Amino acid sequence: MQSTRLTLICHGATRAQKRGHFALDEALETPPSPLRLAARFKKAPRLLCGPETRARQTATLFGQHATIDDGLRDMDVGHWRGRDINDIDRDELTTWLTDSTSAPHRGESVTQLCERVSQWLQRVAEQPGHVLAVTHPAVVRAALLHVMQAPIAMFYLIDVEPLSSTELRFNNVWRLRLETHET
Repeated sequence: MQSTRLTLICHGATRAQKRGHFALDEALETPPSPLRLAARFKKAPRLLCGPETRARQTATLFGQHATIDDGLRDMDVGHWRGRDINDIDRDELTTWLTDSTSAPHRGESVTQLCERVSQWLQRVAEQPGHVLAVTHPAVVRAALLHVMQAPIAMFYLIDVEPLSSTELRFNNVWRLRLETHET
């Protein structure tokens, strides 16, 4: 049986990230350069991306024909969208950061996000070959928790940088693969 290779790419930097705001459907702070990064892969992978503008723009770095996949959408932070983190009620924010089942913003809880991403990973595992998926830091964190079978309390202990890549492989079990990139 052929294995599944999943390369998760975090979207590029946005103004909201740099200002400490919860995301809206904003564009990248600096538009992608015309230089394509797809040459990094021997064979062209299936290219997927989240529906948000920042994910779609980042996907153009890897090819022109990305398929939008709702499973890669960012975490729904409800009425906190676009707000400065310092303007959020401290008690609500603390509850959200310490209780993975809470959603004081009336959006998606961390537990709900992790369940959604786990279901998406199950679907991807059924499709052998290489998939390149452009998504968001929260989705990458949830995928890593699933693969590593780590407790959900580890969610906020994973930093995912803009344009970073995470390699996962599935061959009867998901594995995290750390690769070197020669310069």
